[in-house]
Amino acid sequence: MAEVTAYIAIGANLGQAQRSVQQAMQALGQLPLTQLLKCSSLYRTAPMASDPSQPTSATGPDYINAVAAIATGLTAPDLLLHLQALELAAGRERPYPDAPRTLDLDILLYGSAQMDSAQLVIPHPRMAQRAFVLVPLAEIAPALVSAAQLAAVAHQSIEKLLPSTS
Repeated sequence: MAEVTAYIAIGANLGQAQRSVQQAMQALGQLPLTQLLKCSSLYRTAPMASDPSQPTSATGPDYINAVAAIATGLTAPDLLLHLQALELAAGRERPYPDAPRTLDLDILLYGSAQMDSAQLVIPHPRMAQRAFVLVPLAEIAPALVSAAQLAAVAHQSIEKLLPSTS
């Protein structure tokens, strides 16, 4: 199979969230048939319900978020399985929707593919509603995010973190 450029959203808000996101970035480049191409800056955002139209909001500490670009020879379903294994290795539990998490990895885009199965929907169905996805994605792949998309999420709080000096 030919290599495809995929974009992965990375987030965490439990434990050492910043470290977890940075380790996940490195782990992406170590997946089989996969090369890490580019990583966004880290961003801090408040927890958000998976369905923004719902009146209740998600709870828990702020998230650390980023987006990574990878070149991969894995199929999208195989990539999803590897991402879920990384989440599990980081202690990810799924006790209820929108629960705080040690690591969350989502496939945003997989080349130009469109998929809609019970396990995987590509492009990610809610990416255009989330500043924590669009802002870091625009940083590393500006052609993939329009000004109108960024304007639509401009009301969501997002803070770019300064690089650590360690």
